[in-house]
Amino acid sequence: MRIILASNSPRRKELLSQIGTVFEVIPSKFEESKVDLPVLKMVEYFAYRKAKDVASLVRDDALVIGADTIVFLDEIMGKPRNREDASNMLKKLSGKRHIVATGLSVINTATGESLTGHESTAVKMKKLSSDEITAYINTGEPSDKAGAYAIQGKGSLFIEGIEGDYFNIVGLPLFRLRMMLEHFGVKLI
Repeated sequence: MRIILASNSPRRKELLSQIGTVFEVIPSKFEESKVDLPVLKMVEYFAYRKAKDVASLVRDDALVIGADTIVFLDEIMGKPRNREDASNMLKKLSGKRHIVATGLSVINTATGESLTGHESTAVKMKKLSSDEITAYINTGEPSDKAGAYAIQGKGSLFIEGIEGDYFNIVGLPLFRLRMMLEHFGVKLI
């Protein structure tokens, strides 16, 4: 059965490739907008809508994977709009524990059945100096990352510890995905 990733995220593509999954990419055109849902329900909703958008385009049997990742500390932190926004996010996260949550949805286009859930990981960031924040922003790494950091890159130098799934922080909780795909009869190992 075809596996389709409803995302153009380089990190998600890399993680699926890393575990040897044969898949194709059809990016979702679903536009996220503010919804009145609790944070964890919101990431599930966005993941489902992304998967549903792509599933509606597929005419044969496939499993469509949708995902949505956010960083949360008193408020949702998406991708920074500019350097100042990245600096403000990093100052808020500095020295604190925050949550990274990924909504995950898999839709079987043959039957219409779907599974949707989420993974949450707690992340503790060290106290950052102004110089560290500026130097990190100068790398360019924070520009397209939720919460303005990448745990799989130079941002890893700021992370004191995590509780939960590392791959969730990168953007695709692989263990949860494995369980969902196995529900639909796909064995990854």
